[in-house]
Amino acid sequence: MENKLITILGTTATGKTNLAANLAAIIGGEIISADSRQVYKGMDIGTGKDISEFNINGIEIPYHLIDIVEPGYEYNVYEYQNDFFEAYKKIIKNENLAILAGGTGMYIESVLKGYRMAKVNTNEALRLRLKKKTDEELRKMVINSRTPHNSSDLNDRERAYRAIEIDEYYKLHPELLQDVPQLKSINFGIKYERQAIRNRITERLDQRIQEGMVEEVEGLIKAGVGPEKLKFYGLEYKFITQYILGEIEHHQMFSGLNTAIHQFAKRQETICQHICSRPRP
Repeated sequence: MENKLITILGTTATGKTNLAANLAAIIGGEIISADSRQVYKGMDIGTGKDISEFNINGIEIPYHLIDIVEPGYEYNVYEYQNDFFEAYKKIIKNENLAILAGGTGMYIESVLKGYRMAKVNTNEALRLRLKKKTDEELRKMVINSRTPHNSSDLNDRERAYRAIEIDEYYKLHPELLQDVPQLKSINFGIKYERQAIRNRITERLDQRIQEGMVEEVEGLIKAGVGPEKLKFYGLEYKFITQYILGEIEHHQMFSGLNTAIHQFAKRQETICQHICSRPRP
């Protein structure tokens, strides 16, 4: 059982959590989430944190890395990788099987590919220099970096600063990069026809708005989470925050968010195909 893993991945709205929970109920598994936003407490509807799905016919499926940090904090892939292996060790100690489930490609790849990483603090001097760069210059620097990055790092200046900051640190301190265990993972990708996914995304977005997603974001702002922090989390939290602040109208919020989620799903599909096409170890 040691160093073995089952990975279930796919685009948003494909039912990864439900499949993982049902599988866990059958084989005696515990789920490790690979969702970059479900780590945050209080960010429930917007992240699709369907906790009820971890109950299968009265069986409570153990899950990890959900609701572990406060909203407003900038959780990162280095922390995720460390937290993943801590959770993995507990599952193995319980003599259960670990099931990794989610759609954040960077988090999944950090585990499956065993990225060597290190903790990187903010470099204010470097950031001052980067602030003088144009958006296109930053994009080129991120693309040419040697360290893995999210596609969103290309579109957001703060994320670009962080990606470049990490890359520069790794160049200067390669000796600090930590080795991680190599896992033997069986990977399962969930795939729907493109139009079916589009329909599921739109229907789910409408449902979540009706369930109180806008009110959830309003509550986070009232609790002290700054609007810029919420925009940093992207997708639902970015567009709904813009709507609450009066920067866009309701129809613009819905259509813009719907389009952004479709685009996000396409990027997820590419990552999923890449991971699932890897030869089994």
